[in-house]
Amino acid sequence: MDKTTLSVLIYEDRPDLRASLEMLLGGLPDLVLAGTFPNCKNVAEEVQKHCPDVVLMDINMPEYDGLYGLQIIKETRPETEVIMFTVFEEEDKIFASLEAGASGYLLKDTPPMKLYEAIKDVILGGAPMSPGIARRVLERFKKPPVAHAKTFHLSKRETEILSLLVKGHTYKRIAADCFISMDTVRGHLKNIYVKLQVNSGKEAVAKALRHKIVEGD
Repeated sequence: MDKTTLSVLIYEDRPDLRASLEMLLGGLPDLVLAGTFPNCKNVAEEVQKHCPDVVLMDINMPEYDGLYGLQIIKETRPETEVIMFTVFEEEDKIFASLEAGASGYLLKDTPPMKLYEAIKDVILGGAPMSPGIARRVLERFKKPPVAHAKTFHLSKRETEILSLLVKGHTYKRIAADCFISMDTVRGHLKNIYVKLQVNSGKEAVAKALRHKIVEGD
C-alpha cells in the first residue's frame, strides 16, 4: 500500500499531549489528522466515519481503554494500522497489543520525527517499536531460534532481515544495515511473507515471535 496522503486518528486522554500531537501531525503535508478522541467509547463509529489509514492509540484511558479500542478497530476495519503510543513497558501490555493486531508499539518519549517515520513506515508493512520495547520482545524469545528459521526454510539473509524487522527497524534502516537497496529489502520481505504464509510485516513479526524464529543479540 502506497499513498501520498495518510489519514490518522489519535486516541489520547491527556489534553496537553493530544494538543501537542495535533500540532505536530496536523502540520505535516502528507498526513491528514482526521480526528482526536479522549477514549475509545465510540471507536467503531469513528473508524467507520473517518476510515483512517493509521491510528495512534494510548492504552490507559478512562471508560474504554486502548486495548479495547484496538480489538474493535481490527473487527471494524482490519486494514487500519494501529500503533500503540503509551508509557507502558510491561510485557503483558506489549504482547496483548501485538497479539490483538497492533502494528507497532512506541513509547511516548519517541522523538517527533521518529513518530512521523513510524506512521509512514507502518503503511509499507513495517512494525515500528521503541528500542527498549524491541529488546523486551526479543529477550522473551532468545531460545532457541535457528532451528525454527530452518523449519520455515529462511535463508541466512532472510533471517537477518526478519530479525531487524522484529526489532522495529524501518525498511530504510534495514537497507542501510544490510548494505542493500530498498527494492532488495522489499524483495526479501516478499519471500519471507511467502515462506511464513503471512501477508504483511506485522503478521511476520507476530509469527516470528510466536515460533521463536529469531533471537536478540
